[in-house]
Amino acid sequence: MTTATVKDLYPTRGTAEVTVPRQDPVVWGAPDTPGPITTADLQRYERDGFLAVDQLITPDEVGIYKRELDRLVSDPEVRADERSIVEPKSKEIRSVFEVHRISEVFANLVRDPRVVGRARQILGSDVYVHQSRINVKPGFGASGFYWHSDFETWHAEDGLPHMRTVSVSIALTENLDTNGGLMIMPGSHRTFLGCAGATPKDNYKKSLQMQDAGTPSDEALTALASEHGIRLFTGKAGSATWFDCNCMHGSGDNITPYPRSNVFIVFNSVENTAVEPFAAPVRRPEFIGARDFTPVR
Repeated sequence: MTTATVKDLYPTRGTAEVTVPRQDPVVWGAPDTPGPITTADLQRYERDGFLAVDQLITPDEVGIYKRELDRLVSDPEVRADERSIVEPKSKEIRSVFEVHRISEVFANLVRDPRVVGRARQILGSDVYVHQSRINVKPGFGASGFYWHSDFETWHAEDGLPHMRTVSVSIALTENLDTNGGLMIMPGSHRTFLGCAGATPKDNYKKSLQMQDAGTPSDEALTALASEHGIRLFTGKAGSATWFDCNCMHGSGDNITPYPRSNVFIVFNSVENTAVEPFAAPVRRPEFIGARDFTPVR
């Protein structure tokens, strides 16, 4: 299937910035669909675009996943792999992609009913992993992620047609209000912001270190923040934040001594599989935007 056979509901990367009302549901599953999310929490997710869970995994499990994260980022072979993204200044590993494929420990986390069950409940179908990664923000200078909508990139550069994708960020260290935590504009998921400027070839090589193409203007961000406000997420290790693919979100630098590490999993509906990119010359590599649509079992 190509983009020629799929209507582009969300134009982006043109000559000017545009806003488009959301054309897709937020919660695709029926309200009474069985699963770990309560009806009240599903309603909050639909309204705000996110759902915080105080303890998704136990302290013992946190230890298992944290040890695996430490093993991966200290492995020279992993560091040399193209799936590892290195901080421009410190040269420390910032992210490792496709961790559910290179680590059976994280593959088990993806299959955990507490994790994939919530994704199926929100998206109303079987799901596959569009992207997985570990994010590492060591203390004293790890850089943040500038404001963006994930869907804008996944639509433009990976070819996801609809907003039927959900992310979960699971804290493996305590997320404080000072160490570069996740920020989301509640309700921003109901408006698509199409960014100005064409997508360079192999944009991912630069954007994974510092966002450029797909970056909203200061004026657009000011308008969204004025309308929706900004929510900062904190929580103990083992807590998690689920958020819609179109939420405007970002995180600041970590200049504290306290590291912030998370595992990040993106689930997409098997009924929303990727086509050709809508606004990029070529697809991103499969370790960033999957082309294997096998359901998680």
